[in-house]
Amino acid sequence: MNDTRLNISEIFRSIQGESSYAGWPCTFIRLAGCSHNCRHCDSLYAKITEERLTTKEVLTRALALKTDIIEITGGEPLEQAESHSLMTELCNTGRKVLLETGGFMPVAGIDPRVHKIIDLKPPSSGHEKDNCMENITLALKAGERMRKSFEFKLVLADRNDYLWARDLLGQNPLQESCTVLMGVVAGTLSPDRLAGWILEDSLRIRMQLQLHKLIWPERTRGA
Repeated sequence: MNDTRLNISEIFRSIQGESSYAGWPCTFIRLAGCSHNCRHCDSLYAKITEERLTTKEVLTRALALKTDIIEITGGEPLEQAESHSLMTELCNTGRKVLLETGGFMPVAGIDPRVHKIIDLKPPSSGHEKDNCMENITLALKAGERMRKSFEFKLVLADRNDYLWARDLLGQNPLQESCTVLMGVVAGTLSPDRLAGWILEDSLRIRMQLQLHKLIWPERTRGA
């Protein structure tokens, strides 16, 4: 374990609000920094580094929070090369390790024990052309057991986003291979409208709301 330092926004314990692990107590390690400026981003504050910690220091802080699940998030965690070593060290502790990434960078080379939650950015984000399509190819080519370590997440702001997402899923058989999550930009698209579209088109996806925002609507971070 080397002494390279990671740029940290915050480390905290909360209820996992998204993904197939929603509802479980989870420790979040939010790495600071992101080179993109997606519209509707709900963690812009994570661009700012609050602390610079070694991998060992991050491990000590995270393990002290005593949860079975630990998520690496951001910002964009994969922009820090040391995040790979951090994930491996966390896996070695026996915890379930999740990675939530904006989907701009390839996840090839990440420890195979890590459960990867990969955003697919729709048109309203302003970064649909920056989606790393290699991640879809990697998931579809993975064996059945490894394919279960991939989830793809789409957060939609309007009907145009939904039609884009529906077309993307029609062109790539993710629904038959991986968990696909679909949610709304809070306050922009109503959940009932999205639910209606999903049912109308018989999509085989999992709709999600951000559970942590329902529990603690007043919090802007640490939730």
